[in-house]
Amino acid sequence: MTPLPQTETNLEISGFDPPVPAAPIEKKINPQNSAGPKIRLTYIDWLRGFACILMLQGHCYDSWLGNTASEAWLLKWSRFLDTLPAPLFLFLSGVSFALVTGRLRDKKNLTNNQIAQTTILRGAEIFGFGLLFRLQEYLLGRPTAPWTDLFRVDVLNVIGLSIVLMGVICWISRTRATNFLLALFVSAGIALFTPLVWTTCRPRALPWYLESYVNGTHIFDQPQPWLFPIFPWTAFAFAGLATGLFLFSDWAKKNEVRALLSIGGLGAIFYAAGLWFDSRRIQIYKIYDFWHTSPNFFLARCGIVLALLLVSYIWCRWGPASRRFSPLIQMGQTSLLIYWAHMEFVYGRLSILRKNSQTIFAASLGLFFMFLAMLAVSIFRTKLKTRQTTAQIPVPSAASASR
Repeated sequence: MTPLPQTETNLEISGFDPPVPAAPIEKKINPQNSAGPKIRLTYIDWLRGFACILMLQGHCYDSWLGNTASEAWLLKWSRFLDTLPAPLFLFLSGVSFALVTGRLRDKKNLTNNQIAQTTILRGAEIFGFGLLFRLQEYLLGRPTAPWTDLFRVDVLNVIGLSIVLMGVICWISRTRATNFLLALFVSAGIALFTPLVWTTCRPRALPWYLESYVNGTHIFDQPQPWLFPIFPWTAFAFAGLATGLFLFSDWAKKNEVRALLSIGGLGAIFYAAGLWFDSRRIQIYKIYDFWHTSPNFFLARCGIVLALLLVSYIWCRWGPASRRFSPLIQMGQTSLLIYWAHMEFVYGRLSILRKNSQTIFAASLGLFFMFLAMLAVSIFRTKLKTRQTTAQIPVPSAASASR
């Protein structure tokens, strides 16, 4: 590969963190960027922040609520909503990937090899964060935490791997159209092969810690639905990549509202098609599991994500988020930090409430406190980053100013 320029080594293209600097409105032009304007799409931040809220409520209620019948209904709906954050984070990693690679290609004039090297290294960095997070959880959980937890496949791991794989696709493809078609093909292929990789065609020859990255087996006899292996989760990232390539195309930029309406309509079609295919009596798989491995469920969830993307756009363009401070946009800009920070205070030894023993009111109060705490952490991180960026801007000397 061609050597990488030193100026493009820290791209934020994970499903958590933003790809470009923050802005309070839908789009912002940074006049101090001599390399060209950086565009901030706040509806992507808002949707990422919405995923953070769903994640927080799911984790807090799962950890703190008691097991009595009076809390069972809330726990059921909370866990149902908690199925959305992971697809959203992965999908948005693909959208962000399309935005960043497009900017590198159009504004920086980098070659495919340079873009691929940049993105693959960034994916490897996110994957390393995932391993570091597992190490932290293991050390904080000692002596009861098993050493095998070090090899659990978490959402950070699969986001990192997804970015690496998308970087490979970017390296292979030479045009935006080719990249778009490859992203669709890979996404559909992963979704279609997932039932086989989980059942009849498992890679049993691999050690468990490698097979777990393929189908989430971990140390058990069967794949576990609470883990995040390549099959099926990376399919959401490639679906996001295809969506991002469409949204940032020349036509979509000129017809933004029409493009987002098309995305929302396609989401409704995908959702209906997934349920329709599931209702057919004839299934092509020997073992069919709609809720965990079915391509029909993947199609329906993609439909929900696409519909939420339209809702986010409408809310940020014409809703309150376009006129005042939005906590969701703020949290969406630092979602990796929120993910990392809240876990120990919800599931770990530092949990702010006693686990599996709280009433609905007490758990909801704890959730509200966690929301405020994570929002404060997010604001602090943003202000700190702004100060660091401002400090790096060169100040003209008095001599140069008088010229």
